[in-house]
Amino acid sequence: MNLSKSKIIQICINYGGHDTSAALSIDNEIVAAAEQERYDLIKHSRKFPIDATNSCLKKSKIKLSEVDRLILTTDFKAAILLNESVRIKKHFNIEEKIRKELKFKGQIDTFDHHLCHLASAYYPSGFNKSIVLSIDGVGQFETGKLAIAKNGQIKMCKFDADFPHSLGLIYSAITYFLGWKHHCDEGIIMGLAPYGNPQRKIPNHSISYINLFRKIIPKNKNLGIKINTDWIAYHRQRDVWVSDKFKFFLGKKRQPKDKITSHHKNIAAALQLRVEEIVLENLKNIKKKYKIEYLCIAGGVGLNCSLNGKIHDSKIFKQIFVQPASGDAGLAIGGLYLGIKEKLPKKLGIKKRYNSYLGSAFSNNEIFKALVKKKVKYKKTRSIYKLTAKFLEEGKIIGWFQGCSEFGPRALGNRSIICKPYPLNMKDYLNKRVKFREYFRPFAPAVLNEKHKEYFNLNQESPHMLIACQANKKKKHTIPAVVHVDGSCRVQTVSKESNFKFYNLIKEFYKLTSVPVILNTSFNIKGQPMVNTPFQAIDTFVRTKIDILVIGDYIVSK
Repeated sequence: MNLSKSKIIQICINYGGHDTSAALSIDNEIVAAAEQERYDLIKHSRKFPIDATNSCLKKSKIKLSEVDRLILTTDFKAAILLNESVRIKKHFNIEEKIRKELKFKGQIDTFDHHLCHLASAYYPSGFNKSIVLSIDGVGQFETGKLAIAKNGQIKMCKFDADFPHSLGLIYSAITYFLGWKHHCDEGIIMGLAPYGNPQRKIPNHSISYINLFRKIIPKNKNLGIKINTDWIAYHRQRDVWVSDKFKFFLGKKRQPKDKITSHHKNIAAALQLRVEEIVLENLKNIKKKYKIEYLCIAGGVGLNCSLNGKIHDSKIFKQIFVQPASGDAGLAIGGLYLGIKEKLPKKLGIKKRYNSYLGSAFSNNEIFKALVKKKVKYKKTRSIYKLTAKFLEEGKIIGWFQGCSEFGPRALGNRSIICKPYPLNMKDYLNKRVKFREYFRPFAPAVLNEKHKEYFNLNQESPHMLIACQANKKKKHTIPAVVHVDGSCRVQTVSKESNFKFYNLIKEFYKLTSVPVILNTSFNIKGQPMVNTPFQAIDTFVRTKIDILVIGDYIVSK
């Protein structure tokens, strides 16, 4: 691509931890972003993001030789902290690794981990003046960071959150203790929590689950996070996570194939409640101190949509914005915003940048070739919305593959499995026969933006499916498959501006059924990343109980 010399091209790579990724900007706009897991098919991949980088270059039609600057986000300090000698060696050779893998000869710069998180949330929020909060596992010794952002400038504030005092790591510790994968399955614990009762007494002990977790995660006298280290072991020994004292009260670690009991549900419930209490207390004190009406959130804890829902419901702030790629993959986005701010300070501006569709895309011709090679029956249509809506009304389960893939962990209508939001047993069928995952996992409603207040107690847009709220009591019986056991819903509001095709599909379904909501979940099965290519979409369609695949302008049925 022969760009004018006035154009500044930057690429940012997140490498050195989990969720490796890449993103690319031309002047003041981010035009591509991709996660390495979509290419190597390893969830939360730690591999060098060579495929993600090449995807960004291909999508942008740019050669690496045209890139003016490469920005690196990494976390070598965490490797030193945990005394991981292999990772330490890798990190000290990281620039050499980049130049070898990419054959890049230009400028390489780095930015602070949490500063990248903060930037990733503030600059696309549209809020000129905002509190900005990053909370995650650990990044360069810190487990959280607080800032005030105004007129495009981010100013750090005191926030007491250093390793091992980490909400992200304690959540990972309990995820592991309950039999799932740490740094991977934390969302499962969030989904399990509403089935438990945190007020119950722990068997053979006089203390309740929630009061135990109030000891484990006590109040911090300052703004910040505190963990009572008597209860943890992750700061001393890898893959141990909790202390003997913890096990004395809560028993032995659950194995993945063990039955999920009320004990496990109560632990999940108490953990979730205590994290909510701590974050809300911090936010109330922050609001009181700085008197700012808007909040931006990033860092892995930002993906906890139940917590975000509690923040929304608390009305501490007029509006919140959560970075859709709040985990470490989103560092590539934040690094680019910081790079743009340095190189083009007058061009960055403060505006809504809600577009998460920054990944790979495929033409109808590429899709056609994949269908022919896979030898599946297909037909091309010019009535994609009406036909798909009719299939949904009939109760069909649809694999929906359109446009550019989403950047971040949520399927937002381009790499989705969709169906009607009723009857109630649709949820159980999807979990058991399509997604192959736990019975208690909830599904999200995608709703026409102009109708969301009729169905949900939500006072703002939620285009990225990151705010849980209560379903309207008068409407929830019409959409039972997307209402969780506690009456909550992880809502995605869909507008013409946010996703034209997905909006039109829901609109057609609304015309047929008078229900402006469909069930939306990621196009994958448990343990795999979202499908990224037509070949992956076809393979997943064939291997599951999905009835129809709508891919580009083609419809494939069984």
